[in-house]
Amino acid sequence: MRFNIKKSATLSDEEKELLYHKLANKLNKDRELLVTCEDSRSQHKNKEIAINKFLNFIKNGLIIPKKRKKTKPSKRANKKRLERKAKHALKKSNRRKIRGY
Repeated sequence: MRFNIKKSATLSDEEKELLYHKLANKLNKDRELLVTCEDSRSQHKNKEIAINKFLNFIKNGLIIPKKRKKTKPSKRANKKRLERKAKHALKKSNRRKIRGY
């Protein structure tokens, strides 16, 4: 099954660019989406599977990912981290040899 994204009348320009970006590794040099299936011995079953694969590619390709919200650790988390760090450093410093003996 071949689908030429550039010549598609149903997709907007933004959707085409999104598909070019997301399906880049599945497009050939002519920017066509090529879907094949040889799972079954039946031609009709293979066509049905290929159509389902194609629909999944298009559906997943048109999903716009959510923007990531930047977060930072809470004051309590920072305080706990520094306390653990100080406790660990104290434990390490107590293992050193004492000079002068």
